Amino acid sequence: MRISLFRGLILSFASLVCSATLSSCGGSDKQSATTDSIKDETPVVEVAEVCATEVPLSQIFTATVEADNLNNIAPAMANRIRQIKVDVGDPVTRGQVLVIMDNSSLDQLKINLQQMQRDYDRAQQLLTIGSGTQMAVEQARTQLDAAKRQYENAVENTTLVSPITGVVTARNYDPGDMSGAQPILTVGQLKPDVKAIINVSESYISDVTKGSRVQVTFDAYPDQTITGTVSRIYPTVDPATRTFATEILIPNADGRIRPGMFARVNLDRGSRLNVVVPDRAVVKQTGSGNRYVYVYNPEDGTVSFNRVELGTRLDDAYEVLSGVANGDKVVISGQTRLADGVTVTIKE
Repeated sequence: MRISLFRGLILSFASLVCSATLSSCGGSDKQSATTDSIKDETPVVEVAEVCATEVPLSQIFTATVEADNLNNIAPAMANRIRQIKVDVGDPVTRGQVLVIMDNSSLDQLKINLQQMQRDYDRAQQLLTIGSGTQMAVEQARTQLDAAKRQYENAVENTTLVSPITGVVTARNYDPGDMSGAQPILTVGQLKPDVKAIINVSESYISDVTKGSRVQVTFDAYPDQTITGTVSRIYPTVDPATRTFATEILIPNADGRIRPGMFARVNLDRGSRLNVVVPDRAVVKQTGSGNRYVYVYNPEDGTVSFNRVELGTRLDDAYEVLSGVANGDKVVISGQTRLADGVTVTIKE
């Protein structure tokens, strides 16, 4: 009885061991199959072959439009304003009377001038009849000249005229005010040209010469491009910005371009031969400003994660200064599952 029970226990234990062994073998086969399946699921990507292209070297500068010539209308001495004949925005012509100042002192200066003229004439007559001297004549002439200049200055500062043809761009006083430090009016010349001043860095200044053509666009007229001319390059560099002020002359025969408008100046610096990649190929590394491109290696089917230095943006592409060679194939879709050295499958 005891022998039969012992044999039964041995047989039961053997059955359990076999079952556990078979179960273990079956699980290992399933795990191996799953691993092989994952290995077979290589990332599928789309690639594009890149090539060297002539890249235009243009630089965009922003500027504010200014009048080509600006004149401040003000008297030489403080005086009371009697009349202002124009207002902001009014067109004016050269020689047009703009402001009339108080002339209460003008009558006295005119009387003084007339007296100086009589004294001079009398000295001349006395010299002629032998009762005067040449010294007296010279003294009278000096006094007369001084009185003339004083009167002419007073006339000039009583009636203020425009020295140019243009538009009134500012008015700082009203009739009855005393003129002060500010000009009464400011007149800007808007035809035939206006100007914009851009700040060109030291690295670009060698590409800019007087007479160079530039393309200018305005936010006010987005569909219009005007060809401007470099009219002046300032000879010294601004120590704060390390740039050279450069004046651009812009044709404005119709007067549509007004001071204060925002302008964009496109400075053409020629072109250079460089690799161009689609913008879809460029990957930005999270947490930094670095840019990368996955480059496909056809020899072993892997991709390399290359850091690149970008140049000019060209619509839907970038100029690449380093990191990608002419003829390389770059990944343009499917980058989310990639890493450096990963084997990929090319999407047909």
